Amino acid sequence: MTTAHLLMALLVIIIWGFNFVVIKVGLASLPPILFSALRFVFAALPLVFFVKRPAIPWRYLAGYGVLQFALQFSLLFGGIKLGLAPGLASLVIQLQAFFTIGLAVMVLRERPTRLQFAGAALGLAGMVLVAVHIDSRATLAGFALVVAAGMSWAGANLLTKRIGPVDPLALVGWGSLVAAPPLLIVSLLADGPQSIASAIEHLDWVAWGAILFNAYPNTLLCFGIWAVLVRRYSAATVAPFSLLIPIAGMASAALVLGEAMPWWKIGAGALVLAGLALNQWDVRARTRGARSAG
Repeated sequence: MTTAHLLMALLVIIIWGFNFVVIKVGLASLPPILFSALRFVFAALPLVFFVKRPAIPWRYLAGYGVLQFALQFSLLFGGIKLGLAPGLASLVIQLQAFFTIGLAVMVLRERPTRLQFAGAALGLAGMVLVAVHIDSRATLAGFALVVAAGMSWAGANLLTKRIGPVDPLALVGWGSLVAAPPLLIVSLLADGPQSIASAIEHLDWVAWGAILFNAYPNTLLCFGIWAVLVRRYSAATVAPFSLLIPIAGMASAALVLGEAMPWWKIGAGALVLAGLALNQWDVRARTRGARSAG
């Protein structure tokens, strides 16, 4: 991975990690599905009036919008609303890295190396360390919803590779447009028109800030960058970067929300970082070897 792409990946990690704090703030004023719907309404509009629809089949665009946006974030927001702490949610959803590698092996016939498997094992060990220390506030239902969100993200990663080279801004903007209507319909059915009207009427600047932060830097910028990286590099190379998100997420939650940072969270972060470092060292070593052979 080039230095420019590495820096782009790290920018995504910082924004996505901090966003778990923003989600927690937004959910204080909004039901989770309505929050998710408003996020994608603003991400899509007015962008889709200025950017052409990506030249891909509608089924791919619909699949991307549903997996990457509608399902992933309604499940994630619901899990946090049900009690999973933002810092822990930022860790649990990163199971998507392992789901992505597994799907790539089964569907795309990619073959991770032994060192990449070892790196994934270290990252998984860090997640297990956190899982065994989950406190009573992190409900089983919330945990299950966030795991399912990670599975949805992994499916979107594989679909992004199948879509091929398209304008990432167009893909994210039109994918957001696809995601918004079903989320609004589900919100109407689940929350009711009166609850939705009341929630929107009483939104303050903090809640609007949470919506807009989710719509623009978090969705348009970060998912656009992520789409570029997933198409350019193998799943085993890109997916483990997301394991850094819980480091940023737990640090942000500790600083802003006062979440505790006991030894096991620090240890889990160290394991995740070690796994990512091993993975990237292997990728760079094989790249240098291929260039030397050529």
